[in-house]
Amino acid sequence: MVKKTTIIGSTNLDKVTRVPRLANSGETLSTPQHQEEVMGGKGLNQAVAVARAGGQANFITKVGAGFDLAGRVQEDGLNLDYVLESQDAETGQAYITVSKATGDNIIYVYEGANGQLLAKDVWDQKAAFEDAAFCLAQLEIPLETVLSAFKDAHEAGVVTVLNPAPVPDQENFPKELLAESDLVIPNEHETELLTNIPVTDRESLIQNADFFFKAGVKHVLITLGDKGAFYKSVDGKEVTVNAIKTTAIDTTAAGDTFIGALLSRLVPSFANIEGAIKYGVAAASLTVAQPGALPSIPFEDAILAQLPKTK
Repeated sequence: MVKKTTIIGSTNLDKVTRVPRLANSGETLSTPQHQEEVMGGKGLNQAVAVARAGGQANFITKVGAGFDLAGRVQEDGLNLDYVLESQDAETGQAYITVSKATGDNIIYVYEGANGQLLAKDVWDQKAAFEDAAFCLAQLEIPLETVLSAFKDAHEAGVVTVLNPAPVPDQENFPKELLAESDLVIPNEHETELLTNIPVTDRESLIQNADFFFKAGVKHVLITLGDKGAFYKSVDGKEVTVNAIKTTAIDTTAAGDTFIGALLSRLVPSFANIEGAIKYGVAAASLTVAQPGALPSIPFEDAILAQLPKTK
């Protein structure tokens, strides 16, 4: 039986501009391409990544009234029965500029209906937890919604997974949220914002993991971009997986792809964590080699073909 992951998170309409390079402050650049519109949002990206990687995904999100998400996104394994509508806010939007020179991006997000996804909304959709092994959330929706959802998930016996992105100001970050998170998956920049410990080497990674352990987290997985990923559990297990060398075209959704692919394979006991991380690394390496968010998220067959390159 295929495991299910319930994702609680954002849906955005991405408006993407591809430029020769990222401009300096005050500089004007011309670009040969017009702005593209594609679906995105960290929540939707991760839900699609779970489904395409071979898992099953329940997606709880909120969009603008009349916005036909099911008509825009059709994926085997993605259940959109839990999509809600706001009556007075538009579907979230992200304004993304991508450098053709490096693949790096700058993103500005209008939260729209995502900001109206409330704890009560998740409670009303709690049937989504009944058949799930994991509950995954990010922070493009209200913090109090994520905290309440994780409590609901724990009551249902579901493992909670937090991708703390975007990272809020530390004074606004509820420490209780970490205590309700079984697995935390930040990137190296996000973990430093939360811990004030720069990621420079293995020792600093261990120090960052210890910060999360003291907050109540049991498993920490820090993604390191082109350096791979580092995992440590509170009981001492440690895994490092190198990245696959790839020419990056667009890094948008690479982290979301990694997380979704990982959870499509991971078992709730974490017994296969190394294999799941390798699967996530293989998936992310394919994403950065393609433009766009949803269009770049790979399918299971392609990930399996890439998997032997991991180490």
